[in-house]
Amino acid sequence: MDFALIQTALQLGLICGLTVLALFLSYSMLNVCDLSTDGCFTLGAAVGAVVAISGHPYLSIPAAMGAGVCSGFVTALLQTRMGINSLLAGIIVNTGLYSINIWVMGGKSLLNMNQTETVFTKAQAFLENTPLAGEQSLVVAAVAAILVVLFMTAFLNTRLGLAIRATGNNPDMVRSSSINPVFTTTVGLCVANAFTGLSGCLLGQMQKSVNIDIGSGMVTIALASLLIGSTFLGRGGILIQAIGMVLGSFVFRLVYTIALRFDMPAYMLKLVSSVIIILAIAGPYLKGQWPMLRRRLTYRSQGAGKGDQ
Repeated sequence: MDFALIQTALQLGLICGLTVLALFLSYSMLNVCDLSTDGCFTLGAAVGAVVAISGHPYLSIPAAMGAGVCSGFVTALLQTRMGINSLLAGIIVNTGLYSINIWVMGGKSLLNMNQTETVFTKAQAFLENTPLAGEQSLVVAAVAAILVVLFMTAFLNTRLGLAIRATGNNPDMVRSSSINPVFTTTVGLCVANAFTGLSGCLLGQMQKSVNIDIGSGMVTIALASLLIGSTFLGRGGILIQAIGMVLGSFVFRLVYTIALRFDMPAYMLKLVSSVIIILAIAGPYLKGQWPMLRRRLTYRSQGAGKGDQ
């Protein structure tokens, strides 16, 4: 297999893996399906691009994460204080973020960063004359993924992190234990969306451009990657599961990148994504049904053999 293909899939998998980790926190730990991911991803990319274009590449990282925190706070506010269903709250925020993202981008649908200093150009200069020269995209993506995995592991094992996990498992028990589930839900969604904003920021700067549709379909891709990762490393501690999320993102991107090598028309790529997502979601179910199906096929073949006799 072409090494360049694997490297491209790895870079995208590591960066998009941050969004998968965000859904791991909100969906798997907090038991909240946050559908604002697409808009939050674009928000992080837009804020990061605007701050970088203004001459502050390093500041673009915390700015994008801060924007993600704001998005997560609004989503949590709608759920916990206004009694709106979590799915509907995510849809509402995602819809509103489209207009906000256009506003952040100055009324434009595309921001070009070809002449802009980004964290990747800074890393390129830093890695010059080293064995990793020219590999700044992979290095930045790997460092970001490692830091987020370590933070996630440490955070979910703190007292607050354990309270967030307990809220996802049994909110009634959490209430009876004098823990405020409104607070834990809000913190969990804010942290998760901070990772989503960071992911969007890094992808936009790596591609040197941000368009209003950069986050389109990201929530379904991330959920598929999460399920793939759960298949590989779904059991074990938080660290093992977090690594599995990043691995699932890489596998998804690798399959998607291989599909691109078959010279498919651009309009077929969405179908490819849908097929991968279907296989990822239905895979565990079909795997569980396979022994029963095999027994049925064996029984029928034996019955057919006796009938021939």
